[in-house]
Amino acid sequence: MSGMIINGKTGDWEVICGLEIHCQIISKSKMFSGGSTHYGSDANENVSFVDAGMPGMLPTLNEQCVRQAIKTGLGLNAKINKYSEFARKNYFYADLPQGYQISQFKYPIVGEGSVSIDLADGTTKEIGIERLHIEQDAGKSIHDISPTKSFIDLNRAGVGLMEIVTKPDFRSPEEAGAFLRKLRSIVRYLGTCDGNMDEGSMRCDVNVSVRKVGEDGYRTRNEMKNVNSVKFVMQAIENEARRHVETYENGGTIEQETRQFDPSTGTSRVMRKKEFAHDYRYFPEPDLLPLVLSDELLAEVKADMVELPDAKKARFVKDLGLTDYDAMVLCENRETAEWFEKAAKGHDAKKVANWMMGDFFAMLNEKKIGLEESPITPENLGKLVDLITSNVINGKTAKDVFVLMAETGDAPDKIVEEKGLKQVTDTGAIEAVIDTVLANNPDNVAAYKAGKVALMGWFVGQVMKESKGKANPAMVNQLLAKKLA
Repeated sequence: MSGMIINGKTGDWEVICGLEIHCQIISKSKMFSGGSTHYGSDANENVSFVDAGMPGMLPTLNEQCVRQAIKTGLGLNAKINKYSEFARKNYFYADLPQGYQISQFKYPIVGEGSVSIDLADGTTKEIGIERLHIEQDAGKSIHDISPTKSFIDLNRAGVGLMEIVTKPDFRSPEEAGAFLRKLRSIVRYLGTCDGNMDEGSMRCDVNVSVRKVGEDGYRTRNEMKNVNSVKFVMQAIENEARRHVETYENGGTIEQETRQFDPSTGTSRVMRKKEFAHDYRYFPEPDLLPLVLSDELLAEVKADMVELPDAKKARFVKDLGLTDYDAMVLCENRETAEWFEKAAKGHDAKKVANWMMGDFFAMLNEKKIGLEESPITPENLGKLVDLITSNVINGKTAKDVFVLMAETGDAPDKIVEEKGLKQVTDTGAIEAVIDTVLANNPDNVAAYKAGKVALMGWFVGQVMKESKGKANPAMVNQLLAKKLA
């Protein structure tokens, strides 16, 4: 059971939550203009006349944004609507120069879908997708430069957005967190959004309500706007749910309103009383024709799809013998999954996964570098695993070779050859070392034969030391047992 239950004075309460996620579309130009979408430019550098809301400027739809939305819809296992319409959402704000946002209302480009999430207890859960629609982003208001003035940066105005609306299927902060991580993984695999919440290219509005366990229907919900990390989304859900329970149990009521979550205090405050759709005076956008998708376009986008995390994970488990956990970790990120596949090709995939998730990730963390900067190539990690499985080196020596690979970037076989690290598997050579160790330690031999069998570990250690760690440990154990018997 992954749901969060709040034990109140009047009984148990459950959390109901739905998310609205805004994903900035990866495209070189904006949704309805030729303005650049480059992040990090100087303020107001990427603003066309259309973005600035100049009179007489007409929007032109960017086909790349449409393709990216279709691709994302397919990644959400959702229905692609061949007919959709743009609508004007009217509201006034200083960073919205046109006085309205071009969005989609009644007829979105993508309909219902579902996403499967993996939970900590090993279970999975389906989260329903209500819709995905495309719209233009607003600019950015900056309030912390001057104590008396606000500044406006319109670089973001007009950038393409996909708004993904889920069904109210979340019953705990953990489920919402798992969904956001999964969604981020899907859009990054597809190359439709970079998923960077800290840069604002993926932003989340959180809708929360509570009800008594066993109660039907939904109570009033509150929306928290623009929560910008998975951790803060989870905190916002928990804190808001507890506020609702406390309010109800003290005889109060919850009014529908939009709130702002403050992660530093863990509390939310009212921004405005909740507006409804009719407040925005939606009407069909007169400057844009309805969007009608051809079968040819849909076929083209489908042909361009990549293998998604769930399919890749299932294949890694079925074909490569990985555990569910290994596959989940390695598939969360497309680059990691592709690196692993290169390393595992023609080698023992399970052992490659163990090395990657252990020493390899630890090395990247220690050096504070990404996969693309790794001094160890996937091919060389695969070769290292081969040297162990074919008994050329043992596990202990492999750790030393790995350290040298990380320092030099050299291939493991080259290091083993140059340093003379090959494992000794010659029975005669190992027996000679064992004979020396036994001859030098008659007291311990006598003690072992008198029943102190725990000394076996000590003898193995002495033989390995004498052979400078190069003797095959399995053979050492076998031959020692024989000699001491």
